[in-house]
Amino acid sequence: MTVESFVSVILKIFRHGLLAAALALGCGAARADSDITGGRADISLHDPSTVVKCKDEYWVFATGPGIVSGHSSNLLHWVHGPPVFTNTPSWITNAVPGAHGRFWAPDVIHLGNRYLLYYAVSTWGKNRSAIGLATNATLDPSDANYHWTDQGPVIQTTSNDTFNAIDPAITLAPDGKLWLAFGSFWTGIKLVELDRATGKRVAPDSPIYSLAHHDKIEASYIYWRDGFYYLFVNWGQCCRGVHSTYNIRVGRCAKITGPYLDKQGVDLLHDGGTLLIGSAGTFIGPGHAGIISSGGKDWFTCHFYDGTHGGKPTLAVLPLAWDTDGWPEATSPQ
Repeated sequence: MTVESFVSVILKIFRHGLLAAALALGCGAARADSDITGGRADISLHDPSTVVKCKDEYWVFATGPGIVSGHSSNLLHWVHGPPVFTNTPSWITNAVPGAHGRFWAPDVIHLGNRYLLYYAVSTWGKNRSAIGLATNATLDPSDANYHWTDQGPVIQTTSNDTFNAIDPAITLAPDGKLWLAFGSFWTGIKLVELDRATGKRVAPDSPIYSLAHHDKIEASYIYWRDGFYYLFVNWGQCCRGVHSTYNIRVGRCAKITGPYLDKQGVDLLHDGGTLLIGSAGTFIGPGHAGIISSGGKDWFTCHFYDGTHGGKPTLAVLPLAWDTDGWPEATSPQ
């Protein structure tokens, strides 16, 4: 969730040594997946989606007018792609007055023969919000089948609700069920099951599960690995540049509906959450976790506020390891 305008591309590649090999190749050089070393990517964006691949390109979507996009052949050097929407879907005007064509914190998944992109519309500090869905057969704008179709709202909240329908995060479970995690502040992170065929909620009155709570929590993401679902959440506040306090916490459970416990066994519903990554030096306020496997390795994606560039929100692609007990480990690019 954000109030910042989308910022133009930062024409730089890592200044702190993690990508010395990339610099030797030159900014535009293509690299094999196995050569990726991770660190600060060269695109400025906020609230990145999970990174997905279409053909030979990686794609990421983010907060901004029409939903902004970026693509890369190597997870390192990125260029802007087209926005998802050139016109605001008509249903949004009545659902969330004041949204004005700005979309927050999208997430995307490739399911069957199409890409499903979930996005949020809201206004700052309010929970009159909605999560919508757009679909496309491809992410390649040069493909004849490229066309985003808005499918309307998936879940909505009003000021009478105790939770907030923003920050969607989509997960396909090993049993084939599709789930949507979401939520910001209020009563925390929620989860609903989706219909694979429609991408919408399985029923208007289907169960809403509570997963995590903290006085400042949002930006959830669920990842399945070796028998556990890992729930990543943000604590703190975004959108303050170098003064942002975002940090990413994690817990896990064998069931996607919880309860999620941190390393100390504390339930994330009761302020639990093991710190995965926080601010370090000029790497400030990491937020909106994602994981992608490429080149035989796992990579952790998030945005951060770049202290070397006045706090501009920037994409990070970081090496992700797993300890002997199966907990994730990520390191800031310092």
